[in-house]
Amino acid sequence: MKFVLASWGSRGDIEPNAAVGRELMRRGHDVCIAVPPDLIGFAQAAGLPAAGFGPDSGTILDAHRDFWTCFFRTPWKLRQMLRSRIEIGGPLLRGWQEMSATLMSLADGADLIFTGINFEDAAANVAEHYDIPLATLHYFPLRPNGQVLTFLPASWGRSAVAAFWWLSWRVMKKVEHAQRAELGLPKASGSAPRRITERGSLEIQAYDEACFPGLAAEWTDYADQRPFVGTLTLELATDADEEVASWIAAGPPPIFFGFGSIPVESPAATIAMISAACAQLGERALIGAAGTDYSEAPHPDNVKVVGTLNYANVFPACRALVHHGGSSTTPIGMRAGVPQLILYWDMVHAIYGAAVKRLQVGTARRFSTATEASLVADLRTILAPDYRARARELATKITPAAQSAAAAADHLEEFARRHRAG
Repeated sequence: MKFVLASWGSRGDIEPNAAVGRELMRRGHDVCIAVPPDLIGFAQAAGLPAAGFGPDSGTILDAHRDFWTCFFRTPWKLRQMLRSRIEIGGPLLRGWQEMSATLMSLADGADLIFTGINFEDAAANVAEHYDIPLATLHYFPLRPNGQVLTFLPASWGRSAVAAFWWLSWRVMKKVEHAQRAELGLPKASGSAPRRITERGSLEIQAYDEACFPGLAAEWTDYADQRPFVGTLTLELATDADEEVASWIAAGPPPIFFGFGSIPVESPAATIAMISAACAQLGERALIGAAGTDYSEAPHPDNVKVVGTLNYANVFPACRALVHHGGSSTTPIGMRAGVPQLILYWDMVHAIYGAAVKRLQVGTARRFSTATEASLVADLRTILAPDYRARARELATKITPAAQSAAAAADHLEEFARRHRAG
């Protein structure tokens, strides 16, 4: 069968789709993935034929950080937030029709379109045009539910999520109508998430039920449509694997620090804070640079900085993890059975921060509020034996990566075959 994958965003957005694509290719299917141009190399490293669509993902990361920092720290600065939001959305809105055209070309003759969160509305329109099934991948609870905004009553939480997606659709309404007109489709009368669900699309939940207790029970009526498969990761080897393993083996287990694709505002200040906190605690620090350039910052003796890391190999060898709360990073840490401190940037990261606190396997705070003193206090909290014990217990409930990819591929194959038979 022919499967077309479309995913736009940072590496964390692309990797789950790529993990499933690799499994589908292993099974002999025809697979192609559309990704931001600056991540074509990453997709190809996973063994997938890749096409570029939309702007480079790196063009919006600074603006993304600035928007959420302002949102959490100074939400009354509406002009500043609006400016950052325009910097985030502008490139995507300008490239919407080009992205649609690319997907149209790739999806001609396909048996199924499999899309990530950031392009599911446009991909749904292409699938509707070709009358082929659509599957979406959600790495956190995206549809209305009462288990994410736990500070609200469940019914209010569901309404808040539904309202958010309705407002998002209102913002995108003009550009989506233009796409639908180009595809010969009538104007949409409601939000894309609602239409996707009502069309009966497959909504793969790429995380484990254990991450959000109560969610599976709440979604009982959607059990077949929203299967939980576990977190989808590639676990790719890196050039630094041997060096990192040797460094870890040469001393006590380190604390890992990493903040994803979004660059920190002050690399030197961040390393200084990490080094000083670890010195107080008598710990070593392993920093995964990812999207941040630490090359100009001093590297103290108790700190090692590495570019890209294989988290699946590194995390089990660490005492604790301090990171941004990424939707892949957090569950990989759960798989490793290691307590976590999440210093979050945005709302998705905050959701995973709330999850580790709720499960009592870690704690969380905004990155912008972190100080040397708070870092020492938070690390002392999660390094306590009871956090380690709970983290190890949770690890038994987290699906291994290979099983997650196999389960997702099973669902996609079955869904595509069902549509063929129908």
